Amino acid sequence: MKRTALYDQHIASGARMVEFAGYEMPVQYPLGVMKEHLWVRENAGLFDVSHMGQVMLRGEGVKSSLEAILPVDVVDLAEGMQRYGMFTTDEGGITDDLMFANWGDDVFMVVNAACKEQDIAYLRSSLVGCDVEVIDNRALLAIQGPKAREVFTRMVPDVLSMTFMQSSKLDWQGVELWVSCSGYTGEDGYEVSVPNDHADAFASALLAFTEVEWIGLGARDSLRLEAGLCLYGHDIDTNTTPVEASINWAIQKVRRLDGERAGGFPGADIILPQFANKPARKRVGYLVDGRAPVREGVDIVDALGNVQGVVTSGGFSPTLAQPIVMAYVSTSSLGTDQPLFASVRGKSIPLTLTTMPFVPSRYYRG
Repeated sequence: MKRTALYDQHIASGARMVEFAGYEMPVQYPLGVMKEHLWVRENAGLFDVSHMGQVMLRGEGVKSSLEAILPVDVVDLAEGMQRYGMFTTDEGGITDDLMFANWGDDVFMVVNAACKEQDIAYLRSSLVGCDVEVIDNRALLAIQGPKAREVFTRMVPDVLSMTFMQSSKLDWQGVELWVSCSGYTGEDGYEVSVPNDHADAFASALLAFTEVEWIGLGARDSLRLEAGLCLYGHDIDTNTTPVEASINWAIQKVRRLDGERAGGFPGADIILPQFANKPARKRVGYLVDGRAPVREGVDIVDALGNVQGVVTSGGFSPTLAQPIVMAYVSTSSLGTDQPLFASVRGKSIPLTLTTMPFVPSRYYRG
């Protein structure tokens, strides 16, 4: 298994390591998943996400070429801003979701760890005449939580004014940081790319503040679930379209039917009509009655026991102190007042449809 530049620090901090996307990654620290989760909601958590794929795209026409394979507005994205996107198939499915930033002549992209090899190959075959550089000499960390801005500003004053989805190159003690104001927790915070040989010192400087603790993959998953955010391979995959996944907000009007640059991306003829003609199922969120968590793969049934959907992410919400789930449910059942249940070992557990995010996001928008 591969190791990130911060592996030794994780071991020294008492992390329990697990295999994830081919890397040895910290799933939790001595604080424990529940306390780590609540720490991020109340203070500032530090995540090692160096297993993610960092890619630099450059060359003449790179933005228009990239827009041809993404269903989002690449060309009009302002310099110094970041945007969420996804790769789609000809059948309308999703092969990965990602973040990309406009750095003038360059586009900086971060893709999921488990998909990065296929993503890089896809970019190289699709962006003809453009350079696709894999950045493998930089670590990637996330500092997240209501105190993240205050803490990080003590080290890099310029981050104070950054708003949600801004992306910039900044200096820390002569080291070039690539900073975006974003994250995967629903909290304000930053994702920071730092050279591998400075990663240990950078993480140590952040951890020196009493407000900061290491946070593992376990709490990262429960935090993103509360934030109503998709996990690739679970809530989105090649069998789900962006509209089914309720991430149609990510497809800007300019790329939709009647838009200035409508369609032209893989699967457009399947995805775009779904804006008007509702798909057969949608990703929605439920509060679960009782205390027992409902996990991925559990069927959603009606009062007669007919299957109406399936859970794709589920667990106990430390913030709400109750179980929550995300599930794909038939739009026909969503259009009625009929009660739905999670079918767990022969028992029907009542569900209450709710809006997502389950916990209000606190992104800083200025």
